Amino acid sequence: MSALAPVPFSWSTSLVTSRPANDDPFVRLWNEVDRLFSEVFRTAFSDWPQRQTYTLPIEIVETADAFELAAELPGVKPEDVTIELRGDLLTIRGEKKAEREESGATWHVSERRFGSFARSLRLPFAVEAEQIEASFKNGVLVVKVPKPAALRQEVKRIEVKAAA
Repeated sequence: MSALAPVPFSWSTSLVTSRPANDDPFVRLWNEVDRLFSEVFRTAFSDWPQRQTYTLPIEIVETADAFELAAELPGVKPEDVTIELRGDLLTIRGEKKAEREESGATWHVSERRFGSFARSLRLPFAVEAEQIEASFKNGVLVVKVPKPAALRQEVKRIEVKAAA
């Protein structure tokens, strides 16, 4: 049986990469022009509201009767998370809202993530939305997707006998 398959998704910004550094004046000029254009565009649009989207990291565990999906969502409120099922596509989305005041402070480092997030998984079997259970505790979302009865495997022990 196949496991849950993440739907391909990525969100990235590509920056111009520098050419190899050497003594060629044309290569140095090319690198400098790229750097200047990158700097101009970065500062020109720095006043735009920052709205980021990032992929939600998840953990999926298969048990005898279900798949359990866990996602850490520190700082996210349960009411800011939605879970949808469309056919065999399970989607978790939400938003972590920035809670900082911009009152004259100068930010030097900010590695915290804010913005919307989404993750879709294609289920390897049909399931009714009413059967899926979701709980949220201490910043961890747990979604339990039960397997259909036909896919539940009973564990049978095989007795090991001593050889004669």
